Amino acid sequence: MSLAFRNVGHSYSGHRVLSGVSLEARPGEILCLLGPSGSGKTTLLRLAAGLEALQEGSIDLGGARLAAPGRDVPPERRSFGMVFQDHALFPHLTVAENIAFGLAGKPREEIRSIVVDRLASVGLAGFESRYPHTLSGGQQQRVALARALAPSPAAVLLDEPFASVDITLRRSLREEARRALKEAGVVTLVVTHDPVEAMEIADRIAVMEGGRIAQCAIPEELYANPASALVASLFGEAQRFPAVIDQGAAMTAYGPVPAESFEEGALVEVIVRPEAVTLDLAEGKNDAFRIGDIRFLGRDWLILLASETFPALEPLRARVSERDGFKVGELVSVRFDPGGTFIFAA
Repeated sequence: MSLAFRNVGHSYSGHRVLSGVSLEARPGEILCLLGPSGSGKTTLLRLAAGLEALQEGSIDLGGARLAAPGRDVPPERRSFGMVFQDHALFPHLTVAENIAFGLAGKPREEIRSIVVDRLASVGLAGFESRYPHTLSGGQQQRVALARALAPSPAAVLLDEPFASVDITLRRSLREEARRALKEAGVVTLVVTHDPVEAMEIADRIAVMEGGRIAQCAIPEELYANPASALVASLFGEAQRFPAVIDQGAAMTAYGPVPAESFEEGALVEVIVRPEAVTLDLAEGKNDAFRIGDIRFLGRDWLILLASETFPALEPLRARVSERDGFKVGELVSVRFDPGGTFIFAA
């Protein structure tokens, strides 16, 4: 069963927030909507949930029409499980009662079996009698996911589900959520602004920019072959620099980058990932960069480079696997690896 958006458009008080969005979350797939604030990702999720009336286009679930102009199936009839940033658990109900809330009408023993199974699937076996206020934020979010999955919905919608959880717990929560969702075999739509979260939980990622889909692909494709400057800059802690094409190279304040496919004099934007910056100790005083700081990050080193020519520039970031004798204050020369450097028309 798939969740399909066809040419969806939406406006608030004349302000266009979605334009011509066509997207399909496939059966059993976790599809992530990723983008900056205001890109339209939460609006698209709310339209799917039935929390907003669809103005343009259509939304289908398993071939059945959920929404179109003049037609909106009520949210309670859309067979969706929903998980929000604030968990939204009922404080006066136990964990078991929260999960069983959407199972009214089923035999008591079946409800009990579902509750036990869903709690086990999110790593909370034995928590049935606890109350929400006795749980950590991460545990509450796991209960919210178990509750969403309990009625065996056709699709699950998650809106920034881990944003309010301590950063040290997010990775394990994402792993547990992905495992539970994949075991349930349910189509899932996740909204996030965190590229790392998107790559860790999603099968495919739809990057949204200005109310449109900039690119939708598997994480590897987005990382290696970004279709726009925004997509390239979202992954790998990339930096964005303006440049002008001069004799087949994009001339940035940080040095030239080969760009043979652009016309002479064209304005472009260069995106460079820190691992694509190669450093060499300077042999003379003509090199434009001085090491301003060096930070150890566990697997590698982050080196911040200050421009001698343009001291007001944002420091250029380089990540190296070995320190290789680099010291704060030394002059270095810089080269850019094409594999982590991207150029787009400005």
